[in-house]
Amino acid sequence: MAIALTELDQDLWFPNPEQALSEPEGLLAIGGDLSPNRLRLAYRQGIFPWYDDEQPLLWWSPAERAVVFPKRFKPSRSLARLLKQNAFQVTLDAHFDAVIAGCQQHRQQQGLGTWITQDMITAYSLLFATGDAHCISCFSKGRLVGGLYGVSIGSVFCGESMFSLESNASKVAFSHLVQTCRTLGIDLIDCQMPNPHLLSLGAEVLSRARFLRLLADRVDDTVNWSQMAGPLPAWSKDARSSS
Repeated sequence: MAIALTELDQDLWFPNPEQALSEPEGLLAIGGDLSPNRLRLAYRQGIFPWYDDEQPLLWWSPAERAVVFPKRFKPSRSLARLLKQNAFQVTLDAHFDAVIAGCQQHRQQQGLGTWITQDMITAYSLLFATGDAHCISCFSKGRLVGGLYGVSIGSVFCGESMFSLESNASKVAFSHLVQTCRTLGIDLIDCQMPNPHLLSLGAEVLSRARFLRLLADRVDDTVNWSQMAGPLPAWSKDARSSS
């Protein structure tokens, strides 16, 4: 049964994510901070921050979770053709600041609200510096045209945002994320809340309880992201795990 919204203090803790409010988005707590230690703890428990400049810091654990299992990912025919063309230069962890800024600015230029506040940019940049956050970037003729970023927790990648300035650039970035996860032995990508775009990429919808069980089984795994940093190889549906 849902309980009243929890107000966090400076102590490092979160309530049980199963106690999130009954609304689909699963608002769980308010307050606290965006320190690296608190963010790591949040992602280990299936909790993430989501708010804008007009709101206090809000923490969520959705009743339904969108996830992608890398081994099951299959690009559409049109995306598969694009991937074979190697139309973009794709890199891992080489342009984090530019990618997170691109995600923020793209939404702003479209007149959409964004949760990627300056405080969030600072917080996730710190996670990148400690090896806990990662990005995929797509370049065309030397120009950044798409990408994504997120947080790694054990053998789970928790996606945060993606953007595309050229058709399908974000889908190419996501496809390379899938290949990178396969190579590193990561078998679960958390996409947070379901939406049509994620479902078009093959996302599946899990209950909160099932997602939390899968997460708990993986958070203590060791994954060496640094072995893949830099230019990524051409996409292949037959990529095999190195673990």
